[in-house]
Amino acid sequence: MESPIEPVREPGPVTAEAPSNIAFIKYWGARDLEEPVPFNRSLSMTLDACRSVCSASPLGEGEEDEIWWLDKPAGGRPGRPAAPPPAFVERTKRHLDRLRDWSRRTAAPYSGGFRIATYNTFPTAAGIASSASGFTALTLAATACMGFDLAPRTLSALSRSSGSGSAARSAWGGYVEWPDGDANAAVQILDERAWELCDLIAVVETGAKKVSSRDGHRRAESSPYFAPRLAALDGRLERVRAALHARDFKGLGDAVEEEGIDLHLIAMSSRPPVYYWTPGTIEVLAAVRCLRSDGVAAYATMDAGANVHVICQPADAEKVADRLEAQGSVKYVVRDRTGGPPVWRGGAEL
Repeated sequence: MESPIEPVREPGPVTAEAPSNIAFIKYWGARDLEEPVPFNRSLSMTLDACRSVCSASPLGEGEEDEIWWLDKPAGGRPGRPAAPPPAFVERTKRHLDRLRDWSRRTAAPYSGGFRIATYNTFPTAAGIASSASGFTALTLAATACMGFDLAPRTLSALSRSSGSGSAARSAWGGYVEWPDGDANAAVQILDERAWELCDLIAVVETGAKKVSSRDGHRRAESSPYFAPRLAALDGRLERVRAALHARDFKGLGDAVEEEGIDLHLIAMSSRPPVYYWTPGTIEVLAAVRCLRSDGVAAYATMDAGANVHVICQPADAEKVADRLEAQGSVKYVVRDRTGGPPVWRGGAEL
């Protein structure tokens, strides 16, 4: 019989940081949204600058969890604590209950409350996978606060249990694949040192999208193009894997751009339809095509939102950023790149 997981320290305040990720092959639609269990494998690149920061402090047994988030950071520093929306509080508390339940299967059950404070370094609920980094940071902070130092595979499985499938991928750096079926955890296929790519995020919308990713997942199966996409995905996933291992940027870019369009084709043809694109999205996509016609290798992809991720190689990053910033609809460009795994440190710094 396997020994229960042992804590490595006494419970105490912790601050954790977890990266967002950009999916090259998307998770869209699920057999079970609560677990979640996806219909298909997904593959992503972990980011570096787009991160969620979460502090967790232990409270006494029976004390109620306190949930705070911080105003958008200015100059890289978080602002004042604010009460989050009720839906955010409810989902966070549900996940903390899951983590307490998990601790009962370890060598050191935890039944106290938590004081949680969190913020993102990028726009929330705007198609930049804030749920992935947010729930991974929360999972890492809460378990480290209880005294545990989780292996990436355990962190991946626990983060995914929040209901955010993409959180399974944010437990690793580099390039990460989340298996299909009922597999709990993601696996790293290449680490962050294997191939550095840039992700220049053209932000055309900073507010929360009107239809959540969760609702988009629910509607996906109603699209007449959902089944044909699933049939094409094994081949496309293999193309992405092969391109990553061969450092074949054109092969990677072609497959990634096809996949980004396909996700939105499914969303727009769902019943009722989901329109994440805005005129700004279309303007940026046109700019990316112009870059390629000018000989600059750049490829676009979008998660469930209006903002556009433009993937390029480091040598082209400034040219691409300059072109994106010249578009009237682009509020600003987030300069990101392939990033490493989540980290935690002692002390509640928020």
